[in-house]
Amino acid sequence: MSHDDVGPRTVMRSVAFLAAGALAVSVLVGCSADEDRSKPVAAQDIAPAARTVVADGGTLRWAVDAVPRTLNAFQADADASTTRVAGAVLPAMFRLDANGRPERNPDYLESAKVVSTEPRQVVVYRLNQQAVWSDGREIGADDFAAQWRALSGRDSAYWTARNAGYDRIENVERGANNLEVKVTFGKPYADWRSLFSPLYPKDVMGTANGFNDGARAALKATAGPFTLQGVDAKKGEVTLGRNPRWWGRPAKLDRIVLVAVPRDKRAAAIAAGSVDMAEIDPQDAGRITTAAKNKGSAAPQDSSPAATPQSASPGATAQSASPGATAESASPGATAESASPGATGQSALPGATASGGPSAAPGAAARKAQSEYVIRKSLEPAFTQLALNGSRAPLSDERVRRAVARALNREELAGLVLTPLRLPAVPVGSHLALSGQEAYADNSGALGDQDTGQAKELLSEAGWVPGGPVKEEKKTAGSGGKKAAGGKGAGDDGKNPVGEDDKGYRKDPGDHSKMQPGHKAGVPGAYAPKGTAAPGGNVKGALAKDGKALVLRFVLPSGPGSQTLRTVADRITRMLEKVGIRTEIVKVSDESYFKDHIASGDYDLALYSWPVSAFPATDARPIYAKPVPASDGTLSVEQNYTRVGTDQVDQLFDQAIATLNESEEHALMRKADARIWATASSIPLYQRPQLTAVRADLANAGSFGFQAPVYEDMGFLKKGVRPSASPSS
Repeated sequence: MSHDDVGPRTVMRSVAFLAAGALAVSVLVGCSADEDRSKPVAAQDIAPAARTVVADGGTLRWAVDAVPRTLNAFQADADASTTRVAGAVLPAMFRLDANGRPERNPDYLESAKVVSTEPRQVVVYRLNQQAVWSDGREIGADDFAAQWRALSGRDSAYWTARNAGYDRIENVERGANNLEVKVTFGKPYADWRSLFSPLYPKDVMGTANGFNDGARAALKATAGPFTLQGVDAKKGEVTLGRNPRWWGRPAKLDRIVLVAVPRDKRAAAIAAGSVDMAEIDPQDAGRITTAAKNKGSAAPQDSSPAATPQSASPGATAQSASPGATAESASPGATAESASPGATGQSALPGATASGGPSAAPGAAARKAQSEYVIRKSLEPAFTQLALNGSRAPLSDERVRRAVARALNREELAGLVLTPLRLPAVPVGSHLALSGQEAYADNSGALGDQDTGQAKELLSEAGWVPGGPVKEEKKTAGSGGKKAAGGKGAGDDGKNPVGEDDKGYRKDPGDHSKMQPGHKAGVPGAYAPKGTAAPGGNVKGALAKDGKALVLRFVLPSGPGSQTLRTVADRITRMLEKVGIRTEIVKVSDESYFKDHIASGDYDLALYSWPVSAFPATDARPIYAKPVPASDGTLSVEQNYTRVGTDQVDQLFDQAIATLNESEEHALMRKADARIWATASSIPLYQRPQLTAVRADLANAGSFGFQAPVYEDMGFLKKGVRPSASPSS
């Protein structure tokens, strides 16, 4: 994740991010929330070009955060670089299209369909007859069966990060021949398209040793447009070469070299010309755009002005990582990468990419080198949210959480980040999907828009008295961490949240039918017990209850790449002050942000991001599942770092994952999202921007948005061919 993404990895294939970068938009600049949400808010920006104008040969040097710790995407320490390698060298039965929807990959599949639902769900895959591993063996049913056995969770010798979906399979067997695969499910599974993407050879999945150790540093057999030629940890490079056995459209490039370059070093790498493509921060993008304009290049350039510090990568995002790393293993600083084609699950890692702060002004040579690059922009399939920890007071009271939410102007916060980048400042309306995806609907109405008066009334109903007496307290370092982790989560009774009707929408806050006799609606402090006079007397303008002031601990990462998060936090602080809520800003190191604070529950407010999956019924459940008590007395929260959940939300996820009617599944996900909004535990703010610096003559590569990269089409334009215009130019 970036600093809109700082965080750990979890049992999902998604990861939470801390930093949100700049995002690229096409003609959608200035679009309103009322426009067609069946399309992404921003189109991908990859300089599309026909293969006939792309030269054969060449090497693409592509900046990544780090050399992968493992090449097995199903292990806990898999990262975004693992996903990048898997996407180029391994089969994916389904991959995501430009709208974030799974589509059959014809290079591997002739067809895949549910052929029976009673008495069991049966899916039959018919494989491409030309599909072979790099050692010449055909891809077949034995590979599918080996992967199912390894990931089913039945054999503890396999060190798997997640088993979602595979644990619902009853059997995998050959059909009419080895190219026909029959998969029988013991329980219905709506997200069956998420499985077998990526697919590893039976040599990896067939034994625990092969799974645990055999695929960490090497892959003996691959089956993509590229093969793995080598991993050099000392040089920080992974080399992928054109696959001579590839049966699809031949790769245009000879090789792709993934080069480990930290975010704060990428501007220097571009100035030195040592990489051809790199995701970057807004301030660096501004310099590159200026250099290209000053050169007078004929190539279309993005016209966005240099980003101000306020627009630095906004927020920590849970990157889409390999299927499932655990939150604790998330490396702080991973950038949010899109999951491998067809991979479900966001590795819920709130991790922050340590993007560097403004680098020194480049010299003449650096400016000349930068002028050879252009900025490709799109929105990442991830959103930044404000998380409210419901496991400890005062946010354990839903009325206080609702007051926080009603104090926020989400349009203003989105504009703070995106408007300086000339990107559409459209607030995200769902926790489970983004505009363009079939499950998307704006359900924020379940909570309501900004309303300072309603926020104040909610606080009054919760007993917070303006100018009340405040007791002095002794503060201890790190207080609240372990206690919060073991505290009681909100919504434990499984009932609808306070003020929620049975559709998940908030009742009129003026409904005081359950007030105690003698209390009048709207009277400040109507439910507040009498406070005890504090040595310092009353605090003017502060809200207090039981002798304690209403102060929320707002924890933020301190790294240079988190400037945007801190800017957003500052604006949120001012919004909360208007309704009488004070905040205490606590800055912590990027390394400790997720593990020691978010995952452990040592915070009141925090900013981080979640990637959005094409399979929310599978991948989003761990993020919003109701916490349950563990044997040691703590809460088992999975990826639900806000520690708020209800039985109704869990039941809707259960129903969605078990239906084979896609329309019904999407409707159930929308209903679950409305209930999640109603709990006021996490408030989606804006979709994360994505800025990528690429050489001006590089085609079919850049900011991919939802869509999985098509590695075989990437390449450098033939001499004399002009690059296509950026959709945002």
